[in-house]
Amino acid sequence: MASPSLLAAAERLAVLLSAGPVAPLADPEGSDLELAAEVELRPLARRAAPPEVWAVDGGQAVVADARCVQVAVTRAARVRFVGGEAVTEEEGDLRAWLLGSGEERVAALSLGLGVSPDAAVDLNLLRDCEEWKAVGRSVAEATPGAMVLVDGDLRPDLRVPVAEVAAIVAEAESRGVTVAAVTKHSSLSRGGAPLLGQLELEAAATLGERAMWWAPVGRTRASLGLDVMVLAARLDPDARFAFRVDLPAAADPEPVLGALSALCDDAAFPGYPYPLSVADRLAACPSWARHDVRLDLDDHLDLAGVPIEVRERAFADRHALMERA
Repeated sequence: MASPSLLAAAERLAVLLSAGPVAPLADPEGSDLELAAEVELRPLARRAAPPEVWAVDGGQAVVADARCVQVAVTRAARVRFVGGEAVTEEEGDLRAWLLGSGEERVAALSLGLGVSPDAAVDLNLLRDCEEWKAVGRSVAEATPGAMVLVDGDLRPDLRVPVAEVAAIVAEAESRGVTVAAVTKHSSLSRGGAPLLGQLELEAAATLGERAMWWAPVGRTRASLGLDVMVLAARLDPDARFAFRVDLPAAADPEPVLGALSALCDDAAFPGYPYPLSVADRLAACPSWARHDVRLDLDDHLDLAGVPIEVRERAFADRHALMERA
């Protein structure tokens, strides 16, 4: 029998999910956005793919966790497609970090990207910094007419100074390179309900089940110093999902989205840019990678004279062990 609290939660959730198209938009994770009063769905036509595409994604994992201190790794993967063929695949070097017990201050000093030495440091910030440094390298190496894709949005972790991101976007614009960000799991909402799910149902009803479409959703506040438009788009007729797409405000959204859609016809996951899928796979830190890093860490601790019983007692997860007993 369901608990009273679950019933209450379900009833409230039902109200939120039933919010109609007149409900206000919101983004709990994006206070820098000015959201549209209404969302207008527009048909989208596929265009030719960009001649050159870079895609960047970041990964992270905790290798050893003593709660008071952790060893974590991050990396940023890059891929480059030319004429539809992958010519570069870089999984990115695993970079190790020590977090906790004040060690974050050391990490903060080495992050670059203008991150304040006093900033709180966690894995999200570490991953985003690696990712945006890779975005900067990709923009610098891309040829005019290329597109650089980023996993996430164009306003990364708030601890990364806006000026750093704006400088990368401005350099791309000056070189004729388009930067576009695609968010797989958006917090955008309307009336408290997930916005993209609502738009997918509305578009199917008004434009057709297989229609590709896009809609302006919002824009960053003028005072931010980073002019970005936020869009929603369904990028393939077979796509199950639409995604949030961020573009520089100077971009012409329809042709850019039309070109982006040409990268989204992969049979495995239609509607999501295939180069980003490749970058996502490369950036992942699977269990075998964490295991290999842990073995290397143990080798280094051996050389440093730390007895194995000290390591085991430091990193043993007592809660997990108790649950397995």
